[in-house]
Amino acid sequence: MTPHNQPGLFDDLASLPPPPAQLVELGASLPPNIRFGTSTWTYDGWSGEVYHRSYRGAQPARRLEEYARYPLFRTVGIDSAFYEPPAEPVLAAYARSLPPGFPCVSKVWDRITARRFNQDARWVNLAGQRNPDFLNADLFKEAVLAPYTNAFSDHAGAFVFEFQAMRGKDLPEHTAWAAELDTFLRQLPRDFRYAVELRNPELLTEAHGAVLARHGVAHVFNSWTGMPTIGEQLELPWTFPAGFTVARALLRPGRAYVDAVKLFEPYDRIRDPQPEVRQDLLRLVAEAMKRRMEALILVNNRLEGNAPGTIRALVEMLQRGGDESPSARVR
Repeated sequence: MTPHNQPGLFDDLASLPPPPAQLVELGASLPPNIRFGTSTWTYDGWSGEVYHRSYRGAQPARRLEEYARYPLFRTVGIDSAFYEPPAEPVLAAYARSLPPGFPCVSKVWDRITARRFNQDARWVNLAGQRNPDFLNADLFKEAVLAPYTNAFSDHAGAFVFEFQAMRGKDLPEHTAWAAELDTFLRQLPRDFRYAVELRNPELLTEAHGAVLARHGVAHVFNSWTGMPTIGEQLELPWTFPAGFTVARALLRPGRAYVDAVKLFEPYDRIRDPQPEVRQDLLRLVAEAMKRRMEALILVNNRLEGNAPGTIRALVEMLQRGGDESPSARVR
């Protein structure tokens, strides 16, 4: 690590080593409407692969400069926005770090998407209570959209409303859910793109899909603990309701998040390849190509152990027409 206030070897972007020619070639093989990226990006385990500078802590804006140079990355997930909407200065710093038009997929503050406050220390005495701001469109426009409009509009690729699993009395009947979501989406401005990620399989109904289609909102294909596989979601007739699509390959279905963290940290290599998830993602790419729509595909470290490695394996498989070589299985 370089001493404080002393320039490091790669502080100037122009001094960074060029990406390997093989990666550049792989990136060039991707269709322009297929955008791979990772679900957040501040991981020391990517040092030497994505990052070549030394970082003191997370330094998200500075890391984005290197992230955007990686030839296979064409989008990124701003997952931290789920816990607190980013302020204008934060978004402005991100914008300065990104090339023009580089789209980001931002999760929406859970103050708007949580029907009940969980036990997170953020909520203090509100933990366990029903959330009075659930689906509060005015709060969304004021706390989330306004800063993006002012400082990040060129990079606002899509906003993801992630609805955590609802249980018991908090889980509405599917037609009531569709009506509730319809009322909310009707109030949103059309200047941005939106996507909905469910964690309740019971709500993956045609009524839900009809609401998404009515408002041009994308379904988020998610690989998650208690959800049907992405392949099973692809079989549903309504899961391409918008002119673009979003996928989030987060976990192997059936695996708990905490177990994945224990298994995969520090996320420096692929440890548990998931061939079924990979094939499902390739099916999604093929469908997006057929429909001529943009696909924003985010991969999480907790899927296989190293998101950049998973993305590289996927692009190599695309280049080979979908076949998986032995070298793509573990890195």
